Amino acid sequence: MPHTPEGFLAPYLAAHMPWLYVNSIWWTLLGFLAGFTFTGRFVLQWVHSEKAKKVLVPTMFWHLSFWGSVMNVIYLMHVDRAPLIFANCFLPFLYARNLYMLKKHQPIHSAGDADGDDTDDGKS
Repeated sequence: MPHTPEGFLAPYLAAHMPWLYVNSIWWTLLGFLAGFTFTGRFVLQWVHSEKAKKVLVPTMFWHLSFWGSVMNVIYLMHVDRAPLIFANCFLPFLYARNLYMLKKHQPIHSAGDADGDDTDDGKS
């Protein structure tokens, strides 16, 4: 009897992407890398906030969120469990949207302004 792939996506994807269902150390490493990247965003935010003595969310937080969630979704497609895939499949889109909004609304700083504050305070 042939092996029938188990899981949520395997019946649809196994024939087209057999590499997705091969057990390998590389999948485990990807899972760890995804987890460390996604968790690293909180460490980064905590360090920045402690340094500034106020709550800060640096731009890199959103980059780590995006790339960590993308790697998590790829890894979870390998794991192939519907609740995990559904819980995580929309996150990359949300984080990409945040990155887009950050880029779109990023203030333009003058070259000589170290603080990034281009407001005219009337001293010139």
